[in-house]
Parts: sequence; structure tokens; C-alpha cells
Amino acid sequence: MNPRSWLSTYRRTSIGYLTKMLLFYHGVGLLLMLVGSSVAERVISDYKEPSIALSLTSVLSAGPIEETIFYGIPFYVFGNNLVVLAGGIAWAMIHILNTNTPSFSNLAYANWLFVVPSLFFSLRTWISGKGWFAILTHSAWNGIFFMLGCAFGETSCVNISSEKIFAISIGSIILSGALLSLTYLLYKRNHDKKAQRLAT
Repeated sequence: MNPRSWLSTYRRTSIGYLTKMLLFYHGVGLLLMLVGSSVAERVISDYKEPSIALSLTSVLSAGPIEETIFYGIPFYVFGNNLVVLAGGIAWAMIHILNTNTPSFSNLAYANWLFVVPSLFFSLRTWISGKGWFAILTHSAWNGIFFMLGCAFGETSCVNISSEKIFAISIGSIILSGALLSLTYLLYKRNHDKKAQRLAT
């Protein structure tokens, strides 16, 4: 609960504890999102939270792509929590542009407010040595809310040509695989260096 601990490793890294932390940070994000939506609708006339067309492949691949680019790779390359925080801030700021027409009255404020606490979940999970958990839960969360959004008509779900969807899906899968491989190689290099230091 203490925000000063939001840049530190977790006290425990069991699956149960990590799941509790996931629900805590995402719960804070949901509260911020609801308050932010209400404020935006009152302050900006005719405001409606923007939505862009998505496919299941794109939302599932966002887990490995975003987690590795903004958290995992910076963590294993620099080994500095503040660098990982900077990556998380960049990741959160990109979410405000989740719109087809970026303008002050059409930015994704609710989406941005939701992900701000989530950046601390990802940061703490990576620096606690459990990046794989951040990747899996990121994809699972995206997938669940994508399906719910499609079912209730809250999300624009695949209204672009099937050839374009196929190309984007293949590209997302290839990019995910490449980034996961690079992250693993960086992890292995760091692990081997630590093992060497302990051996000498």
C-alpha cells in the first residue's frame, strides 16, 4: 500500500502473492479509469473514450512485445530500476494515444489512467526476477478484456480487411518471438555473469 515501495522488489514472489499484487495494481487502475472517465466527460464537451480496431492476435502479442521492449530489455541491458521506470513511463504515455484522431478532446484518458498503476506492477515484477509472469498476465488481461469489449460492443473488433489482419497477426507473432528470444538471451547473459562472479 505504501507508494514508496512501488519501486522496490516484492517481499515474496510466489504465484499467489504476484496474483495479489496484479489485482491490487489493476484494481487501483480501474478506480482511476472510472474517475478519469467521469471527469473527462464533464470537462470535455461530447467526450467519448476513443477506441481503435483490434484483433485477438494483436492484443495477445502486446504482452510479450510491450513487456520486453519497455521493461525486460531495459532491465537486463542496464540493470537499473530507474531506467526500467523510465521505460514504464514511456509505455504508459503511449496508451493515451490509443485513438485514431489524436487531439486534446479525443485522447484515451481512461486507458492511460488505468495503465499508470499497472506500470508499477510490471516494473516490480521484472526487478523481482519474474518477468515471465508479467508477460503472461499482460496477455491474459488483454485477451479477457478484448473478448468482453467485443461481446458488449465497447471495443471496435476487427473491422479492417482480412489480408491486413493476417499480415499484422503474422508480424506480431514474429516480433513477439524475436523480442522474447532477445530478452531470454540477455537474461541468460546476466545470469551467467552473476554465476561467474560468485565462482571467483
